[in-house]
Amino acid sequence: MRRRARAGIVLLSLALIALAACGASGAPTAEPATPSAETPQAGGRQLALKRIGDFDSPVYVAGAPGFPRLLFVVEQGGKVIVLRHGHRLPRPFLDISDLVSFEGERGLLSIAFPPDYKRSGRFYVYYTDRHGNIRIDEFHRRSQVRAARGSRREVIGIPHPVNANHNGGQMQFLGDLLYFGTGDGGSGGDPPNNAQSKNVLLGKLLRIDPRPSGGKPYSVPSSNPFVGKAGRNEIYSYGLRNPFRFSFDTSHGAPRIAIGDVGQNRFEEVDYTTLGRASGANFGWDALEGFAPYREENGGTPDPGGTVKPIFAYPHSRDGSCAIVGGYVIHAPNLPALRGRYVYADYCEGKLRSLVPRLGRARGDRTLGPSVESPTSFGEDDQGRIYVCSQAGPVFRLVPR
Repeated sequence: MRRRARAGIVLLSLALIALAACGASGAPTAEPATPSAETPQAGGRQLALKRIGDFDSPVYVAGAPGFPRLLFVVEQGGKVIVLRHGHRLPRPFLDISDLVSFEGERGLLSIAFPPDYKRSGRFYVYYTDRHGNIRIDEFHRRSQVRAARGSRREVIGIPHPVNANHNGGQMQFLGDLLYFGTGDGGSGGDPPNNAQSKNVLLGKLLRIDPRPSGGKPYSVPSSNPFVGKAGRNEIYSYGLRNPFRFSFDTSHGAPRIAIGDVGQNRFEEVDYTTLGRASGANFGWDALEGFAPYREENGGTPDPGGTVKPIFAYPHSRDGSCAIVGGYVIHAPNLPALRGRYVYADYCEGKLRSLVPRLGRARGDRTLGPSVESPTSFGEDDQGRIYVCSQAGPVFRLVPR
């Protein structure tokens, strides 16, 4: 195993352990029954994992529209590696290691390609800079397998003072608009109440058009819920703790969003709702953790009412769980047995699991057979195939058993 990958695992593991300790009361408390989906049951082995390569602390994988033979793997230290026809190329697609702070939960965390990437050549990266602040930058490609490092343009920076954890990290395009999730700023229990505040961009799902407009580095759609109202215009949803990974489900006509929101020290949750309902929605943190009121030694926030509840939550007592890694609703043609199921994992538990996502409540949560050491992310290529990254180094493609 590569030294840097192992260092990344140790750092992130320590961060998660510290995270679980933050906000924990001195005396143990009984966990209420979780009104989630069906009781998890071990299912038959429905899929296998095909190893596509080994990398240094891989944290995300994605395809690019119009280039089905290419796959891009994000390494937390600051490089994007490209595979062509399944073969790793010797030079990185992009290397911004000098811009990135790589420790614990910090680093280069994702890449996103807009629908017009084949024509425009522009793409975006999400990372924590040398001061720990959240950054999204735009780059352009020089060739199919090389980015033009000198094309860097800063799109948005979000101050992330004090704590190194809860940086969010996911970006997804839907049409021309870029959605991205930010963490609440770290520590335990969100002491500044960032997630509930509409005046800061932490603990949120944000939506912008990342192209420059009117002399500004990005614009905000007029349909964003707080445009012309109290609150930051970029906010689409709030009340999130650390939406490290989220995805869109576009199989129902009206798009839906699935968010794996990392919990405090008791519950992990999956939020799943229509994109329309998510507009202006409050997902509850830090009044709620999963379905349960969050009342720890720092008090938490009184339930404001009207929050969007998870469709599923599970306790940390389940096989040593600690942090959900949200995935995708499967529509991959090579996985017909899992069609319509949401695949996810837990960083500490490692088992790949799936459930049937439904508005209001999930059902049928079960294991899928394979496990991955320290899973950090799922990803999807241009052909709809699904991948999973292990912080230990391997990246796998999900294939039928």
